[in-house]
Amino acid sequence: MAMLDPLAALTDAFTSFLFGKVETTRLPVRTSTGQAQAVYLPTAAPGLGDSGVIIGREVYSGKGYIYDPFQLYGQQLPAPHWLVLGESGNGKSALEKTYVLRQLRFRDRQVVVLDAQGEDGVGEWNLIAEELGITPIRLDPTAALNGGIRLNPLDPSITTTGQLALLRTIIEVAMGHGLDERSGFALKVAHATVLGEFSAAADAQSGHPRQPVLTDIVEQLRHPEAEAAEAMNVDIDDVRAWGLDVALVLDRLVDGDLRGMFDGPTTAGIDLDAPLIVFDLSHIDRNSIAMPILMAIVGVWLEHTWIRPDRKKRIFLVEEAWHIINSPFVAQLFQRLLKFGRRLGLSFVAVVHHLSDVVDGAAAREAAAILKMASTRTIYAQKADEARATGQVLGLPRWAVEIIPTLTPGIAVWDVNGNVQVVKHLITEAERPLVYTDRAMTEASAMTTASSTPTDEARAIEKAADAEAEERAEALAMARQMRDESSETVA
Repeated sequence: MAMLDPLAALTDAFTSFLFGKVETTRLPVRTSTGQAQAVYLPTAAPGLGDSGVIIGREVYSGKGYIYDPFQLYGQQLPAPHWLVLGESGNGKSALEKTYVLRQLRFRDRQVVVLDAQGEDGVGEWNLIAEELGITPIRLDPTAALNGGIRLNPLDPSITTTGQLALLRTIIEVAMGHGLDERSGFALKVAHATVLGEFSAAADAQSGHPRQPVLTDIVEQLRHPEAEAAEAMNVDIDDVRAWGLDVALVLDRLVDGDLRGMFDGPTTAGIDLDAPLIVFDLSHIDRNSIAMPILMAIVGVWLEHTWIRPDRKKRIFLVEEAWHIINSPFVAQLFQRLLKFGRRLGLSFVAVVHHLSDVVDGAAAREAAAILKMASTRTIYAQKADEARATGQVLGLPRWAVEIIPTLTPGIAVWDVNGNVQVVKHLITEAERPLVYTDRAMTEASAMTTASSTPTDEARAIEKAADAEAEERAEALAMARQMRDESSETVA
C-alpha cells in the first residue's frame, strides 16, 4: 500500500484523535441515470402483483407487467372495467386480441366481442375465431334475408320486463328522444297483448308454437284491441294514434334497411356457452343509426341470455365503443349492464380512438358515468392537444400526459386505479400470425392470411425492442465494470 506523505499522515492522526478511527472511503463512481437504473432496480414503482395474464414489460424497470381485473377487483380495483384509447396504428387491436387469447387459457373465462371493423367480407376477429373453432355471429341485412343470423328481441329467454325495456330502447335510439307517456302506454299494451295471445295459444296446443316476433308488435300497434282502450277509458282511435310513431320505427326492423336480422325467431345453434362469442358487425354502416340500434339489441339480448350467476368470469369487449357512449339511451342501457355485471363477474372493455368523441357528444353525462366506472385506462399515442384533454378528463399525472405524444407503437400508459406505468406490449410467436396482420397494426389496411409475415410496423417494434434490450445490457455491463474497477482501486 502506498505510503502517505507527512502532511497527510499528520492530518489523519489529528482527525483520528478528535473523531475516532475513520473508515476507509471508496473512490466516487461517476455514472448516468441511464446506467444507474440497471444496478439500482428499487427505483421502479411497484407492479400489480404476479397473478393474472402477462401484458408485457414495464419500460422503465424492465419488469414483467401482469394484469387481471378479476384478481385485482376488491383490493386494487373498485371496478373491473377497462377503457382503451389511442389513434389508429399504435397497437390497440394487437393488445385486445392477445389479452383475450391469454384470458381464455383460464377455464372459467368467457368472452363476447362486438367486432365493428373488418374488410374482405369478414370482421377483424375472424382469424382468431377460426383458430378457436368458433363461427362468428355475422349480422348482415343482406345475408339475413337468405337465411342468415337472426336475434329476436322477443325471444322467450328474455324476461317480459327485459323485452319491453329493449323495445323502448330501440325506439328511443331511432327517434333520438324518449318516449312520451302515451306512446309508451301504446307500446306496453301491444306487447302485453301479443305475449298474452301467444301464451294462450301455447296452452291450447300444449306445445311450443313459434316465438312472438316484431311483426306481431307492429300489427298490434296498428290494430289495438278494444280492451286496451276500455281499461284506460279512452277511445280506440286515440290508442292507435299514440302507437303510430312507434309502429313506424319498428317497421324499419321488419321491412326497412335493418330487415332480416331481428324480425324472426332467434337462429338455432348460437352457442352461448362457447369460450369466445364474436358478433361480426362489420357489414353495418358504422356512421348510421343502425349501429347504436344493433348495440342496444345485442346488449340487452346478452344481459338476459348470457350473463348468468354461474361463477364464470366474463369479458365484454366492444370495438368502436363511441357508438354506445354517444347515444344517451344506449349509454344508459350499458351503464346498467356495467353495474349489474359487477355482481356477476363481468369486465367491460371499451375501445375508443379519441376521448373527445364521447365527452363532447350528446351523451356527455352518461359517458362521464361510464368512464368513472372504468378503473383501468390504457392510453396509446395521441396528439399533444388530445393528450392534454385526455389527461385532464382522466386525471393523469403530468409526466404521463407529456410522454403520450412521444409513445411508439406497442407502448402505452397504463393507469390502474392510480398506479401509472409505461408498458410495452409483448406478443409471442404463437400469437403473431393472429394479431400481427396489417389490419391488426394499422386498423385500416386489407386483411392478410394467418401465414403472412410481420409488417414493417411490426418489424419496427421488434427492432426497437431489440435495441432497447441491447442498450440495457450494455448499461448493466458498464456499471458492473465500473464497480469492479472501483473495488480494485480501493484494494
